[in-house]
Amino acid sequence: MDKLIIKGGKKLKGEVTVSGSKNAALPIFVATILAPGINQISNVPFLRDINTTIKVLESLGASVEGNGHVVKIDSDGINSHEATYDLVKTMRASVLVLGPLLARFGKARVSLPGGCAIGARPINLHLKGLQALGAEIVLEHGYVEAKCKRLKGARINFDVSTVGGTEHLMMAAATAKGETVLENAAREPEIVDLAQYLNRMGAKIEGAGTDTIRIQGVSELSAANYEVMPDRIEAGTFMIAAAMTGGDIRINDMKLEHLDALAFKMQDAGVEITSRDGVVRVKAPKRLKSVNIKTRPYPGFPTDMQAQFMAMMCVADGASVISENIFENRFMHVSELLRFGADITVEGNTATVKGVRKLSGAPSMATDLRASASLILAGLAAEGTSEVTRIYHLDRGYESIEKKLAGLGADIVRVKE
Repeated sequence: MDKLIIKGGKKLKGEVTVSGSKNAALPIFVATILAPGINQISNVPFLRDINTTIKVLESLGASVEGNGHVVKIDSDGINSHEATYDLVKTMRASVLVLGPLLARFGKARVSLPGGCAIGARPINLHLKGLQALGAEIVLEHGYVEAKCKRLKGARINFDVSTVGGTEHLMMAAATAKGETVLENAAREPEIVDLAQYLNRMGAKIEGAGTDTIRIQGVSELSAANYEVMPDRIEAGTFMIAAAMTGGDIRINDMKLEHLDALAFKMQDAGVEITSRDGVVRVKAPKRLKSVNIKTRPYPGFPTDMQAQFMAMMCVADGASVISENIFENRFMHVSELLRFGADITVEGNTATVKGVRKLSGAPSMATDLRASASLILAGLAAEGTSEVTRIYHLDRGYESIEKKLAGLGADIVRVKE
């Protein structure tokens, strides 16, 4: 296994370019199941989760070719309707193949999902929605087995906002008979990206980005080309890296409007943020100020930026209160941040962070994807040398982050353990 060695104290300066969005690319890859033919997806990041999705598609019979950040997926040869446990267990998003397989073949057998250990994240809302569309579903031996002659449009009101559930049912309903209305739908930019891709394929979807999405089912979809949106979580991580190190950086290929909630909180902390022609400049203050946050569904503060923001608050003046309202078990990074000399106490879903003058380098261990980013940030801001192990979590969602940070002046290298 690999680990990262970080010598902290370097102010980040220069320019960095954001990769394509993992959370947008994964459902877009899955959506190719719906359209036999060659789908060309560009701005694809090199990540473990992308490779896992490719393996899932290939196991179903698809042919996948990659050239740089462009991936061609020929879904003509898909002849299997089963996604096995061995593939699905490593990545939760794999369960999204259920709806498209059901829509295309009238049947599907998919293992219950795995992924990061940040809470149960059940798929009951996915299954409830598919049943509303007319699917017969049985849970047996750790698998979801579903069948139908043809899915039929329905009005579906989600009990809670669910990104995966919204994406799943949007794909399944694209070729269902009649109209489907998704109410209390998730509003994330990645959902808009998926809807735009599906519409490029011939779907009729309106309202993506709002809490009500209308889908007029069409008889078939056609293969299409599409460019994946930039990764807003990667961009946000670079923003915080600049702020924590006293840096001044420019971030290319970033849509600041996708990170309004983060940007406003960072500005409250004293960070200077400006945007012009797709380039965002982030300049740190002499001393960060403490700010409270509560994670909420989009357009609220993103749960995927909570760990990174907590790391930043560790070196801010005063005390901040961080409330996690999306996932349970998403404070596992706290015990690791304490190793750097942070002052954090947790009660339930709330963490109180008292800023310290300086963090000190320490060995640490990543527990999930975003937690691993928070440990890197702590190492960049700390005095001395830090190690971050179990970075296979990191490789699920950040493309060559150590190389990008090194390009900004960080002293960070990847080595074999």
